[in-house]
Amino acid sequence: MSAQTKTFQTEVSQLLDLVIHSLYSNKEIFLRELISNASDAIDRARFAAVSDSGIEEPAGGWKIKLIPDAEAKTLTIVDNGIGMNAEDLEANIGTIANSGTKAFLKELAAAEAADRPELIGQFGVGFYASFMVADQVELVTRKAGEDQAWKWTSSGDGTYEVEEAEREAFGTSITLHLKQEEGDEDAETEDFTQEYKLRQIVKQYSDYIAFPVVMDVTRKEKDEEASEEGEDPVYRDVTEEETLNSMKAIWTRNKSEVEEEEYNQFYKGAFHDYEDPQEVIHWRAEGTTEFTGMLFLPSKAPFDLFYNEEAKGLHLYVKRVFIMNDCKELLPSYLRFVRGVVDSSDLNLNVSREILQNNPLVRRIGKNVTSKVLSTLKTMQSKQPEEYAKFWAEFGRVLKEGMHVDFANKDKISHLLRFESSKTEAGETVNLKDYLDRMQPEQKEIYYLTGESREVVENSPLLEAFRKKDLEVLFLTDTIDEWVIPALTEYEEKPLKAIHRGQVDLDSEEEKQEKEEKRKEDEDLYKPVLEALKASLGDKIKDVRLSDRLTDSASVLVADDSGIDANMERMMKAMGQVAPEVKRTLELNPEHAVMAKMKAMVEAEGSLDEYGELLYDQALLTEGSPLQNPALFAQRVSNLMAGV
Repeated sequence: MSAQTKTFQTEVSQLLDLVIHSLYSNKEIFLRELISNASDAIDRARFAAVSDSGIEEPAGGWKIKLIPDAEAKTLTIVDNGIGMNAEDLEANIGTIANSGTKAFLKELAAAEAADRPELIGQFGVGFYASFMVADQVELVTRKAGEDQAWKWTSSGDGTYEVEEAEREAFGTSITLHLKQEEGDEDAETEDFTQEYKLRQIVKQYSDYIAFPVVMDVTRKEKDEEASEEGEDPVYRDVTEEETLNSMKAIWTRNKSEVEEEEYNQFYKGAFHDYEDPQEVIHWRAEGTTEFTGMLFLPSKAPFDLFYNEEAKGLHLYVKRVFIMNDCKELLPSYLRFVRGVVDSSDLNLNVSREILQNNPLVRRIGKNVTSKVLSTLKTMQSKQPEEYAKFWAEFGRVLKEGMHVDFANKDKISHLLRFESSKTEAGETVNLKDYLDRMQPEQKEIYYLTGESREVVENSPLLEAFRKKDLEVLFLTDTIDEWVIPALTEYEEKPLKAIHRGQVDLDSEEEKQEKEEKRKEDEDLYKPVLEALKASLGDKIKDVRLSDRLTDSASVLVADDSGIDANMERMMKAMGQVAPEVKRTLELNPEHAVMAKMKAMVEAEGSLDEYGELLYDQALLTEGSPLQNPALFAQRVSNLMAGV
């Protein structure tokens, strides 16, 4: 039978042009596609062999072989899969058999790369990626159970030829005549005939294909017979078939079958870490959404974790075929410390397999992954508190981001939060549940104080009344805490209360009645002092009032319930942002000896001279804020000490 020249179906011709010129961002993808197709063909042959006694496993086993020829500038991919006959060639390569193809191609041509409709898997266009690197493709195939082989040839110019051919066994051989750039000694295409390049591509994209990807490799070996003692050794070329892929996709095995050391070795090799992971999460999701996940919680945080939201995370595979390193659709940014693999057999991909479509299946897998990580952390916190404490020390700051960005999982994340407190040693933390368990019987709120360090908040005058009543106060000293708390207004129906904002009410009804008369007496007694301080400080403050929260210190600055505090103001300035001008209230301790001194000064001189400025600067220092004029403050203290 002579060769027949045929024209590609119109839609295929258009698609071929898109594949060659703009569809794939990385030309290496062609080999991934051809190996994946070969793997699928072998799977079909193995299935057919079960029911058809005429089809047997090849003597050398099922495999895919790469045959590069640097001199001829060709690369051949050979498989012993199911193969094709003339009708199969026409249906699978000459035609994309789907009535909606025209509409899909019209949409594809008009869409941006990131929005192109899904075609791969439904239309089998991976084969056409060959024409990105080849100016001619020859395919010789023989279908299992049939004697006649066929040859398919095309230059990607809109036509192809089909003719009878000879092939010893069933399977398919695809020979790519690699493109040669004029005047460039084929610098680009030569790589695809080099051993190192083929190894690198197979390792990256097809390492876990279920069948061996092999290649003949020639090495120099010493010829013991030809080498004479005292003379230079004689070497000879020895060619052996080597397997390029590991085929060890350990996530496909049951968790009970995988040893801890296997997990550790995989993690270190795949994610380039020197230490073993702290925790392994390995499960298979079944039901409407089926996939396998194998995730790792690292032992140590990378140096750029808090500054790089683009950090690599989950590796995405489809049927063991590598798709991408960092699949952001499957992992929220606040879990970017998680490493691992997700492998789905029915995940929808766009035509280039490089960008995920935004579809319900992807969202369901992402929700499942997030939920699995959070539930694992919850279990770790309750059953392995020491291990969770180590995890929190490394990744707690990043996990807190979820309170601000993941409203759906806010409650789950709130159970995982930990903070230092006025009843913990430095470096030790408490979660909100433990805080509730040791609250005072009459306590109605969860108290917290923000600041730049434990040392600053621990020595704050704001804690004095809380210590006196043995009330625990959480110390929020992470930068992220200022953004976390607005999202966490309450926990287990207990509202969170900032002790550095607004008024605080720590007294019982009986105590209030006992203190009411004393409070009125103090307000009347020190009214001239409060008015004099308002006049002295002017625009620096919003108001001056007597304090219920001070027992030892003379003064403290507090923000309004809705205003920004000193810590937030410092952070905004550190980030180069303009902090809104917010005036705070100066609170005075009516029991402090300085109050009587100031009252006497007002009665004698009608003003407080520099005492008001000293009290204000003192309050700034105790909260950790900088002074506007440190030299002037030092001069005033010196004058006070000298009695000037």
